[in-house]
Amino acid sequence: MKPDKMLKAAVAALEDIKGRDIVVIDVRKMTALFDHVIVVTGDSTRQNKALANNVQEKLKALGATVIGVEGVDPGEWVLVDLGEIVVHVMQPAVRQHYNLEELWSAAVIAPKRRAGGAR
Repeated sequence: MKPDKMLKAAVAALEDIKGRDIVVIDVRKMTALFDHVIVVTGDSTRQNKALANNVQEKLKALGATVIGVEGVDPGEWVLVDLGEIVVHVMQPAVRQHYNLEELWSAAVIAPKRRAGGAR
């Protein structure tokens, strides 16, 4: 399955279950582990589980492979690993605390270090 199609399908699956504040971050220049990170807010552990489940079901139906799912219990932060895409479904307080958007954007603007650790 093409990555762009996977990305659109994952976002649509999150929108179906009323995920809020969906952010897609292109991390191809920062890591070779995956291409995109999707961060979405759910209002309860029940909604988080439903969001993660819907992403899995929709993408499996399209022929994508779900590599793994973590955090279903307790459900405050559920991670769905789709290989090229990693989906983080988070409750508002957890999302604010970990601030993944800033974490990934900081990697882009971090100053380069010269040999010996000097800046």
